[in-house]
Amino acid sequence: MTDEIEAGRAQFGSEDVERVATESLYQGFFSLERRRLRHRLFEGGWSDVVTREVHVRRDAVGVLLYDVERDHVVLVEQVRAGALNDPVSPWKLEPVAGLVEPGESPAEVARREAVEEAGCTIDELIELYRYYPSPGACDEQVTLYCGLVDSQGIGGVHGLAEEHEDILVHVLPFARAWELLQTGRLDNAMCLIAFLWLSRERASLRARR
Repeated sequence: MTDEIEAGRAQFGSEDVERVATESLYQGFFSLERRRLRHRLFEGGWSDVVTREVHVRRDAVGVLLYDVERDHVVLVEQVRAGALNDPVSPWKLEPVAGLVEPGESPAEVARREAVEEAGCTIDELIELYRYYPSPGACDEQVTLYCGLVDSQGIGGVHGLAEEHEDILVHVLPFARAWELLQTGRLDNAMCLIAFLWLSRERASLRARR
Protein backbone atom coordinates (compact mmCIF):
# COMPACT_ATOMS: atom_id res chain seq x y z
CA MET A 1 0.00 0.00 0.00
CA THR A 2 2.76 2.43 0.99
CA ASP A 3 4.85 1.41 -2.03
CA GLU A 4 1.97 2.25 -4.39
CA ILE A 5 1.52 5.70 -2.86
CA GLU A 6 5.26 6.34 -3.11
CA ALA A 7 5.10 5.30 -6.76
CA GLY A 8 2.18 7.68 -7.38
CA ARG A 9 -0.35 4.90 -8.03
CA ALA A 10 -3.78 4.39 -6.49
CA GLN A 11 -4.53 1.04 -4.90
CA PHE A 12 -8.15 1.13 -6.05
CA GLY A 13 -9.87 2.54 -9.14
CA SER A 14 -13.37 3.25 -10.38
CA GLU A 15 -13.85 -0.46 -11.06
CA ASP A 16 -13.60 -1.04 -7.31
CA VAL A 17 -16.83 0.87 -6.64
CA GLU A 18 -20.28 -0.54 -7.38
CA ARG A 19 -22.95 2.09 -7.95
CA VAL A 20 -26.07 0.47 -6.55
CA ALA A 21 -28.53 3.29 -7.21
CA THR A 22 -28.67 7.03 -7.93
CA GLU A 23 -31.66 9.19 -7.04
CA SER A 24 -32.13 12.78 -8.17
CA LEU A 25 -33.22 14.92 -5.21
CA TYR A 26 -33.09 18.36 -6.84
CA GLN A 27 -32.49 19.80 -10.32
CA GLY A 28 -31.63 23.47 -10.71
CA PHE A 29 -28.58 25.58 -11.49
CA PHE A 30 -26.84 22.88 -9.45
CA SER A 31 -28.18 19.41 -8.72
CA LEU A 32 -28.33 17.15 -5.69
CA GLU A 33 -28.16 13.36 -5.94
CA ARG A 34 -28.48 10.56 -3.42
CA ARG A 35 -25.98 7.84 -4.33
CA ARG A 36 -25.95 4.31 -2.92
CA LEU A 37 -22.68 2.44 -3.43
CA ARG A 38 -20.43 -0.38 -2.30
CA HIS A 39 -16.63 -0.31 -2.43
CA ARG A 40 -13.66 -2.55 -1.81
CA LEU A 41 -12.06 -2.39 1.63
CA PHE A 42 -8.36 -1.95 2.36
CA GLU A 43 -8.33 -5.13 4.46
CA GLY A 44 -10.19 -7.16 1.84
CA GLY A 45 -13.79 -7.77 0.81
CA TRP A 46 -16.53 -5.26 0.14
CA SER A 47 -18.29 -2.64 2.26
CA ASP A 48 -21.98 -2.62 3.06
CA VAL A 49 -24.12 -0.33 0.92
CA VAL A 50 -23.27 3.29 1.78
CA THR A 51 -25.64 6.21 1.15
CA ARG A 52 -24.24 9.67 0.39
CA GLU A 53 -25.75 12.93 -0.91
CA VAL A 54 -23.60 14.57 -3.60
CA HIS A 55 -23.73 18.14 -4.89
CA VAL A 56 -23.47 17.79 -8.70
CA ARG A 57 -22.22 20.79 -10.64
CA ARG A 58 -20.17 21.80 -13.64
CA ASP A 59 -16.41 21.99 -13.33
CA ALA A 60 -14.90 25.37 -12.50
CA VAL A 61 -11.88 27.44 -13.46
CA GLY A 62 -9.95 29.96 -11.37
CA VAL A 63 -7.21 32.29 -12.55
CA LEU A 64 -5.01 34.51 -10.39
CA LEU A 65 -4.11 37.54 -12.50
CA TYR A 66 -0.55 38.72 -11.95
CA ASP A 67 1.33 41.69 -13.40
CA VAL A 68 4.99 40.68 -13.49
CA GLU A 69 6.28 44.18 -14.31
CA ARG A 70 4.50 45.92 -11.44
CA ASP A 71 4.41 42.95 -9.03
CA HIS A 72 0.67 43.45 -8.63
CA VAL A 73 -2.16 40.94 -8.38
CA VAL A 74 -5.73 41.46 -9.56
CA LEU A 75 -8.53 40.18 -7.32
CA VAL A 76 -12.30 40.49 -7.61
CA GLU A 77 -14.78 41.12 -4.81
CA GLN A 78 -18.43 40.04 -4.75
CA VAL A 79 -21.07 38.82 -2.33
CA ARG A 80 -21.18 35.04 -1.90
CA ALA A 81 -24.38 33.24 -0.90
CA GLY A 82 -22.45 30.47 0.82
CA ALA A 83 -20.74 33.00 3.10
CA LEU A 84 -23.81 34.88 4.38
CA ASN A 85 -23.02 33.79 7.94
CA ASP A 86 -19.37 34.88 7.74
CA PRO A 87 -18.56 36.91 10.88
CA VAL A 88 -16.45 39.41 8.89
CA SER A 89 -18.26 39.80 5.56
CA PRO A 90 -20.05 37.74 2.89
CA TRP A 91 -18.18 39.80 0.28
CA LYS A 92 -15.14 37.76 -0.67
CA LEU A 93 -11.87 38.65 -2.39
CA GLU A 94 -11.06 35.95 -4.92
CA PRO A 95 -9.27 35.19 -8.15
CA VAL A 96 -11.32 35.54 -11.32
CA ALA A 97 -13.38 32.36 -11.69
CA GLY A 98 -16.25 30.77 -13.57
CA LEU A 99 -17.94 27.55 -14.60
CA VAL A 100 -17.09 25.57 -17.71
CA GLU A 101 -19.82 25.83 -20.34
CA PRO A 102 -20.49 22.91 -22.73
CA GLY A 103 -17.86 22.84 -25.46
CA GLU A 104 -15.41 25.11 -23.61
CA SER A 105 -11.92 24.20 -22.49
CA PRO A 106 -10.71 25.37 -19.06
CA ALA A 107 -8.22 27.72 -20.73
CA GLU A 108 -11.01 29.32 -22.76
CA VAL A 109 -13.01 29.84 -19.57
CA ALA A 110 -10.03 31.51 -17.87
CA ARG A 111 -9.62 33.99 -20.71
CA ARG A 112 -13.37 34.66 -20.99
CA GLU A 113 -13.82 35.25 -17.28
CA ALA A 114 -10.83 37.61 -17.14
CA VAL A 115 -12.64 39.85 -19.63
CA GLU A 116 -16.09 39.50 -18.02
CA GLU A 117 -15.05 39.91 -14.39
CA ALA A 118 -11.95 42.11 -14.54
CA GLY A 119 -12.05 43.79 -17.96
CA CYS A 120 -8.61 42.56 -18.94
CA THR A 121 -6.96 40.19 -21.38
CA ILE A 122 -4.45 37.52 -20.40
CA ASP A 123 -1.06 37.63 -22.11
CA GLU A 124 0.16 34.23 -20.87
CA LEU A 125 -1.76 31.48 -19.11
CA ILE A 126 0.05 29.05 -16.80
CA GLU A 127 -1.82 25.98 -15.58
CA LEU A 128 -1.15 25.27 -11.90
CA TYR A 129 -3.34 22.45 -10.56
CA ARG A 130 -6.54 20.52 -11.07
CA TYR A 131 -8.24 19.55 -7.82
CA TYR A 132 -11.45 18.56 -6.04
CA PRO A 133 -12.48 21.30 -3.54
CA SER A 134 -14.65 18.93 -1.49
CA PRO A 135 -14.76 15.37 -2.89
CA GLY A 136 -16.71 14.04 0.08
CA ALA A 137 -19.77 16.04 -0.92
CA CYS A 138 -19.28 17.50 -4.42
CA ASP A 139 -18.18 16.15 -7.82
CA GLU A 140 -16.79 19.51 -9.02
CA GLN A 141 -13.19 19.75 -10.20
CA VAL A 142 -11.35 23.07 -10.40
CA THR A 143 -8.61 23.92 -12.89
CA LEU A 144 -6.46 26.69 -11.46
CA TYR A 145 -4.26 29.04 -13.49
CA CYS A 146 -2.01 32.03 -13.12
CA GLY A 147 -2.67 34.59 -15.84
CA LEU A 148 0.03 37.13 -16.66
CA VAL A 149 -1.50 40.54 -17.44
CA ASP A 150 -0.80 44.25 -17.75
CA SER A 151 -2.69 45.71 -14.79
CA GLN A 152 -2.38 49.34 -15.86
CA GLY A 153 -5.86 50.86 -16.12
CA ILE A 154 -7.63 47.82 -14.68
CA GLY A 155 -10.33 48.49 -12.12
CA GLY A 156 -13.98 49.43 -11.70
CA VAL A 157 -17.12 47.33 -11.47
CA HIS A 158 -17.69 44.45 -13.87
CA GLY A 159 -19.83 41.34 -14.35
CA LEU A 160 -22.78 40.22 -16.44
CA ALA A 161 -26.12 41.81 -15.57
CA GLU A 162 -28.02 38.72 -16.74
CA GLU A 163 -26.08 36.69 -14.16
CA HIS A 164 -26.72 39.29 -11.41
CA GLU A 165 -22.99 39.89 -11.06
CA ASP A 166 -21.73 42.97 -9.21
CA ILE A 167 -17.96 42.58 -9.15
CA LEU A 168 -15.45 45.13 -7.87
CA VAL A 169 -11.90 44.79 -9.18
CA HIS A 170 -8.89 45.37 -6.91
CA VAL A 171 -5.29 45.76 -8.07
CA LEU A 172 -2.94 45.20 -5.14
CA PRO A 173 0.83 45.00 -4.64
CA PHE A 174 1.77 41.39 -4.04
CA ALA A 175 3.12 42.26 -0.58
CA ARG A 176 -0.21 43.79 0.49
CA ALA A 177 -2.21 40.84 -0.88
CA TRP A 178 0.11 38.45 0.99
CA GLU A 179 -0.58 40.38 4.21
CA LEU A 180 -4.32 39.97 3.61
CA LEU A 181 -3.83 36.25 3.12
CA GLN A 182 -1.80 35.96 6.32
CA THR A 183 -4.47 37.80 8.34
CA GLY A 184 -7.28 35.61 6.99
CA ARG A 185 -8.97 38.11 4.66
CA LEU A 186 -8.21 35.91 1.65
CA ASP A 187 -9.94 32.82 2.94
CA ASN A 188 -11.00 30.73 -0.05
CA ALA A 189 -9.24 27.71 -1.50
CA MET A 190 -8.45 29.26 -4.88
CA CYS A 191 -6.69 32.20 -3.24
CA LEU A 192 -4.73 30.06 -0.81
CA ILE A 193 -3.55 27.57 -3.41
CA ALA A 194 -2.74 30.16 -6.10
CA PHE A 195 -0.92 32.51 -3.72
CA LEU A 196 1.18 29.70 -2.27
CA TRP A 197 2.20 28.80 -5.83
CA LEU A 198 2.92 32.43 -6.71
CA SER A 199 4.99 32.99 -3.58
CA ARG A 200 7.21 30.11 -4.70
CA GLU A 201 7.41 31.04 -8.39
CA ARG A 202 7.24 34.85 -8.23
CA ALA A 203 11.00 35.42 -8.36
CA SER A 204 11.42 33.21 -11.43
CA LEU A 205 8.48 34.89 -13.19
CA ARG A 206 9.97 38.33 -12.52
CA ALA A 207 13.39 37.19 -13.70
CA ARG A 208 11.90 36.53 -17.14
CA ARG A 209 11.28 40.27 -17.71
